[in-house]
Amino acid sequence: MDAKSGLFYAFAAILLLAAFKVITARNPVHAALYLVLAFFQASALWILLKAEFLAITLVLVYVGAVMVLFLFVVMMLDINLDGVRKGFWKHFPIAAGVGTLIALEMAAVLMGGFRLSEQPKALAVAGQAAAQGAAQLSNTKELGKVLYSEYLLPLEIAAVILLVAIIAAIALTLRERKDSKYTNPADQIRVKPSERVRLVKMKPTFAAPEVPVAVAAAEEKKA
Repeated sequence: MDAKSGLFYAFAAILLLAAFKVITARNPVHAALYLVLAFFQASALWILLKAEFLAITLVLVYVGAVMVLFLFVVMMLDINLDGVRKGFWKHFPIAAGVGTLIALEMAAVLMGGFRLSEQPKALAVAGQAAAQGAAQLSNTKELGKVLYSEYLLPLEIAAVILLVAIIAAIALTLRERKDSKYTNPADQIRVKPSERVRLVKMKPTFAAPEVPVAVAAAEEKKA
């Protein structure tokens, strides 16, 4: 076993362990952190397959944006864990059956990739030559050419949809609700520096202690 195969098995084992901990962790924050670990291991596998663009996209988009957002939302919502766990064993047989079916389907698809020896040798040689030629190209450069030439219109449509979603999310967040403190951004912009801090003069809340008459007379005689 070479070093590349060893790294593949190591990353794959950590990925499976992290994915298992995502669905078995009792704390939602821990589950989100395990999912971040699973994404990192998946990106490492992409790098081993020489798909560096997909690897860095997985880290930047999912780990750097989506999972961080999920983590902050989970931490701020203060989820009631007892309510979430209710009905788990009731729906467990259905979930286990669906998971087993998906695993069998994925195994049936992946088993076709291990039958390389049954294919003609000429096809295998042609595939190796194509792989060697592709290794000299830059994945990021080729993806950029295709993305900004043939798929430019779908890319712009997706950008507009994301922009509309961002504006909608901001509008829903800033709307006035009974259970939240609403602040008008226009009033914040028009505020003056003198209105930010207000100085209030107050009288002292306690009086000076009275000196007894005998003590005062004694001090006068000494003087």
